[in-house]
Amino acid sequence: MPSDAAAGSHFVADFVTRAVPEDERLWVPQAQNVWFRPLILNTVNGEWVNLLRVRRTGMLSRHRHPAPVHGYVIKGAWRYLEHDWVAMEGTYVFEPPGEVHTLVVDEGVEEMITLFHVCGALIYCDEDGRAVGYDDVHTKIEMCARHFAAVGLGADFVGRFVR
Repeated sequence: MPSDAAAGSHFVADFVTRAVPEDERLWVPQAQNVWFRPLILNTVNGEWVNLLRVRRTGMLSRHRHPAPVHGYVIKGAWRYLEHDWVAMEGTYVFEPPGEVHTLVVDEGVEEMITLFHVCGALIYCDEDGRAVGYDDVHTKIEMCARHFAAVGLGADFVGRFVR
């Protein structure tokens, strides 16, 4: 039994990380004033968990997902253009598969940080809901590898988050 407990402890420790890092290099740029911080990039299930950080007012890309997305607001507030609710600190958000939505950070919000668990892909849509691009766990890994190499951590640093 002690060997199993030790192995279990080691396995769990591999997944332990400070979610909001002190090292700014762990924030991967996604768009102007928008970053994500990978927590896990699961290639087996095609999903990822990350923190999304926005430091600006405005709209982010209209998109939909083929599978559910779960979110939890850690800091700030945001909303979807297509809904009448505001996700504030402490709010849990469920995004059903197939729904098209546009994330909006309103004026007066200096910084928004939300934990997202994305099951599947993120499909970017035009005004008519037609697919115009996508991100999945593999494009996220590629973005991380390029960024980590550029900031001196090395492209292989992304391996810490890949399962």
